Amino acid sequence: MDFNPSTNKKMMKKTTYEQSMLLGCKLYISESRNLAALDSIERAAALHQEIVIMDKFEDRVYNCVRYTLVSYVIHDSSTDSPIYSPLQQTVLAMVEAAYQAINLEHHWGAHPTLGVVDDICFHPLGREKLEEAAWLAKLVARDISNQLQVPVFLYEAAHPTGKTLDAIRRDLGYFRPNYMGSQWAGWALPEVLNENPDEGPTLVPRSRGIVIIGASPWVRTFNVPIMSTDVSITRRIARKVSARGGGLPTVQAIGLVHGEDSTEIACYLLEPNRVGADHVQNQIGLLAAEEGLDVDKGYFTDYSPEMILEKYKKLVSTNQ
Repeated sequence: MDFNPSTNKKMMKKTTYEQSMLLGCKLYISESRNLAALDSIERAAALHQEIVIMDKFEDRVYNCVRYTLVSYVIHDSSTDSPIYSPLQQTVLAMVEAAYQAINLEHHWGAHPTLGVVDDICFHPLGREKLEEAAWLAKLVARDISNQLQVPVFLYEAAHPTGKTLDAIRRDLGYFRPNYMGSQWAGWALPEVLNENPDEGPTLVPRSRGIVIIGASPWVRTFNVPIMSTDVSITRRIARKVSARGGGLPTVQAIGLVHGEDSTEIACYLLEPNRVGADHVQNQIGLLAAEEGLDVDKGYFTDYSPEMILEKYKKLVSTNQ
């Protein structure tokens, strides 16, 4: 079935709003201090009017920003297979703008990264399924590898065997600081990768790094400040709270420096309805108390899918 995205957009928006055939995308970029670079990335997104940036979270200490995008998916009426989403063009345009404005070799920050564009994850919203998110993730991976010549690693539903994000990052040395003991700077791995990426060249452009792209159910990010400047203690607590360290199931955690006089534990809640923020806050509080430390109240860095959907529908309804 041929599809012209400029045809009858009002009808498509109405159908999208009523049926909630939507995908979300979280796009993580390793920059937050260069405002001109962020402006160019956001201008690239604004060229596509059917995309909504629902949220922008930036952290100057970590030197990274996350954009949360939402748009519709069009399906073939006879097969019900996805055939088009404006997210494909928009994400590619934002990634290209990021590569033009940011040089990884000049980057440093307190958050781990493997590339100018560190992570892109697609999530089903409303009535969409994980298969649609994986379909779009693989399309974007192919675009980035072919058009921008950057190695791409796929994860979870976008990967043939469902390899997890943290497993790929562990293999690539993501969690090892390479600057001043607690910071990440530039590209620290060999230019020729030891393992083949899922898409793109094995030779890594040092100015861009690599990108990891996946599809998964919605993940919440929740950070808990620790009242200590000793990041080694914070990392020890993070290991104990994470599932990998025998702590809370479906929780991934890393201890990071967050300013000159503080640290915090950044957590991925893979199944927030199973193990939520309150449980994580309490467990970190107990572990910190064992170390003689206090914790501050944690904070989400993103919205829940229910909040995203409600906000999106209000915007679409207003525009209509």
